[in-house]
Amino acid sequence: MKSIINEPVIVNDEKTTLVRNAIEHRATWFYLLLEEIRKRGMDMEDIGRSAIYECGCFHGMERILKNCENPEDLRSFLKVFADETGQKVFEMEIVENTKDKLYIDFHYCPLVSAWQKLGVEVEDIPLLCDIAMDGDRGICSKMDGYEFNLGKVIAQGDGICEIRIDRKAE
Repeated sequence: MKSIINEPVIVNDEKTTLVRNAIEHRATWFYLLLEEIRKRGMDMEDIGRSAIYECGCFHGMERILKNCENPEDLRSFLKVFADETGQKVFEMEIVENTKDKLYIDFHYCPLVSAWQKLGVEVEDIPLLCDIAMDGDRGICSKMDGYEFNLGKVIAQGDGICEIRIDRKAE
């Protein structure tokens, strides 16, 4: 049974706009940093993935798990992982949220928006997106017994990003 279902809310309030702008700024320096690494002949993807994953692990421990009432229950995890502001910023639709499943569809991505505004080649955006998703993979790696899966993604032109977190089969 699904415990929470909501439709995405398109919000244009000042706080949501400010947070979107901050995330776009982060996406801009993320892209420029990776481009500089690439220009210097280093492995941009490997370095980017490693750093972003480590950041996710840090946030998984410091922000999520320390503030989650019950880290063994994805209903509790949702409250910290996707708070009200985050839900507005990414126009999240909570598709399913039970103790063992958290399925969220994102209908907007400020990172993709920033990369498009920068004129990043369309074929490069999916890789940037996947590297950025290593942050969420890092967060989820700190949750024993759960696995993170990514379905459709806005960066590939799908119109939504499907985040799926499930309890691992025993």
